[in-house]
Amino acid sequence: MNYRNILLALLASPLMATAQTVTSPDGNVVVKFSLADGGKPTYEMTYKAKDVVKPSGLGLELVKSKHASKGMKETDLMDGFKVKDTKTSSFDETWTPVWGETRTIRNNYNELAVTLTQPATKRDILIRFRVYDYGMGLRYEFPQQNELNYFIIKEEHTQFAMAGDHTAYWIPGDYDTQEYEYQITKMSEIGKVFDKVYERYADNSSTTTFSKTGVQTSLQLKSADGLYINIHEAACLNYPTMHLNLDPQTMTFESWLTPDATGKKGYIQTPFNTPWRTVLVSDDARDMLSCKLTLNLNEPCKIEDTSWIHPTKYCGVWWNMIVGAKSWSYTNDYPSVKLGITDYAKCKPNGTHGATNAEVRRYIDFAAKNGLDQVLVEGWNEGWEDWFGHQKLDVFDFVTPYPDFDIKALNEYAHSKGVKLMMHHETSGSVINYERHLEDAFKLMNKYGYDAVKTGYVGDMIPRGEYHYSQLMNNHYQHVIEEAAKHHIMVNAHEATRPTGICRTWPNLVGNESARGTEYEAFGGSVPYHTVMLPFTRLQGGPMDYTPGIFETQLSSWSENKSFVHTTLCGQLSLYLVMYSPLQMAADLPEHYEKYDDAFQFIRDVPCDWDDSKYLEAEPAQYITVARKEKGKDNWFVGGKTNADARTAVVKLDFLDKGRKYECTLYKDAENADYEKNPKAYTITRRTVKKGDVIKVKEARGGGFAMSIMAK
Repeated sequence: MNYRNILLALLASPLMATAQTVTSPDGNVVVKFSLADGGKPTYEMTYKAKDVVKPSGLGLELVKSKHASKGMKETDLMDGFKVKDTKTSSFDETWTPVWGETRTIRNNYNELAVTLTQPATKRDILIRFRVYDYGMGLRYEFPQQNELNYFIIKEEHTQFAMAGDHTAYWIPGDYDTQEYEYQITKMSEIGKVFDKVYERYADNSSTTTFSKTGVQTSLQLKSADGLYINIHEAACLNYPTMHLNLDPQTMTFESWLTPDATGKKGYIQTPFNTPWRTVLVSDDARDMLSCKLTLNLNEPCKIEDTSWIHPTKYCGVWWNMIVGAKSWSYTNDYPSVKLGITDYAKCKPNGTHGATNAEVRRYIDFAAKNGLDQVLVEGWNEGWEDWFGHQKLDVFDFVTPYPDFDIKALNEYAHSKGVKLMMHHETSGSVINYERHLEDAFKLMNKYGYDAVKTGYVGDMIPRGEYHYSQLMNNHYQHVIEEAAKHHIMVNAHEATRPTGICRTWPNLVGNESARGTEYEAFGGSVPYHTVMLPFTRLQGGPMDYTPGIFETQLSSWSENKSFVHTTLCGQLSLYLVMYSPLQMAADLPEHYEKYDDAFQFIRDVPCDWDDSKYLEAEPAQYITVARKEKGKDNWFVGGKTNADARTAVVKLDFLDKGRKYECTLYKDAENADYEKNPKAYTITRRTVKKGDVIKVKEARGGGFAMSIMAK
């Protein structure tokens, strides 16, 4: 008998080994799990033999509960573990999204599942790792068991120990908002500039920071040796949103969950799985934009019949109010109103209300003329006179229109033109009120043929003391999505939690805001690099309703607003490609598009759904160039956007079909264009192109370009 071979076999077995390794299908990503001293779960990660995550701790700290099992002392799930079992497996599938950047998505990974037991408590947990060619995800799983039924999370301690003082592209950690501009500093500098950064945004409708070194995910990093690293989460369901807190001494980020009104982080009943904690990595910035790690870590679609879900291009009664030329409210007669008591029929209209029958018909006509699918109308319903800042419980009922909004007649008029109206449900943060009225609101939508709703959560939450990103609020957003699906309604949620790929499972979630959108261009503006940063960060979890397409960028030319949009006109066109979404708005006023009708032709032409996408050039906060192939057709569209530096984009048409000719229309910044001095200067050129051609396009400061390539 060969005792040496038996010993080696025992040491290699799951029950004997203290370290387990799982490698990506292509071998580039390696994740190692081990138990450190004291039985503490630990992992590390490399990419092409370079450190991505150095040895980092895992575990959860629990609230000491008065309701623990009899005779059982509540014990943290942090250490004291032994390996009970390990299993490895591989998975490879190609799935078809209902809508997306590509017709199909490959989901190919190797998996390591480590079951740990805590002998002192007889509790088991499982830590699952899925390793892809472009990164990995890990999560905690709690099987149902006698000694672990209910528990409350005090804090989750998932660590991400970085290998150096990387460049970080970050916004402050905040329980209530993501509406910040991204900062670009070394990791070690986050705490030094945090207060100065936060002071610029402290007057937002709702902000709650928690640490001077706290940041939000999706967090983009770049190492000195050329690695792009992105930390985020996937499938955040029945759990609070994760932030990250940096220890600048060790360059280690640690998970920081959003608490509820009592300070608790999560209430768990087993069996239960946490969201995935994700690390995306590559030495090519374009992979940060094209790899679908977040989507792949979500469950397949749960909606059996998805035929009613469709990408949508829309316009709407919105920008006028944002700029300040129109109002959401109907009257100025009263400083406050009460649902069911205030008689609007006796009120004098204020003359600035935007959602009037005449104005809405004008937008319906514009949409019908230009091939837009829907018209959003904000401020159509009673209650806007004192909707914000008062924490009213009964602020809207979502079914009662103002006297100058004929909901039946307007929907009939829209449908006669081949257009639908898009519903708007602003909750003013009163989610108790919204849930109480939700069924009636959705039934009203079904009655009049609405199939999409824009929801909003501006202001502090009711239940009072809750944060926008707590477990309770995340459950609310999910409840709205699932109830909407029952009514065949698509959801575009604003001010909600940042998305984590749930749109794969529930594709009626066609959009979110959850970041600083175009509206801030009317509130002082956003830096030109903002829109070439968001695809690396916010869009990692799902598409954004950014509301692009502002042509009259100098707002003082038509209103009393002194702000200006920090892009050129062609830079706005580029956003329909750079900022991917199946829901795209032509956000400016109809009369402004009529002045630049030749440029508006691109918005008419560009689709919202794609068979393929090729990221041709990319660097965080500097530039993006992307080509997309129209769903079901042979046409391609290209968009390029730059920051405040002028540059020349190089578009290699290698993606076109060999032997075929295409008609290319190029919308580009004029030679003298500049986002501050001459934003509306553009040229349009046409030429025949073929595979292998190279087109060089000069992008102005804050500018960009758009290109339609139609198959002949």
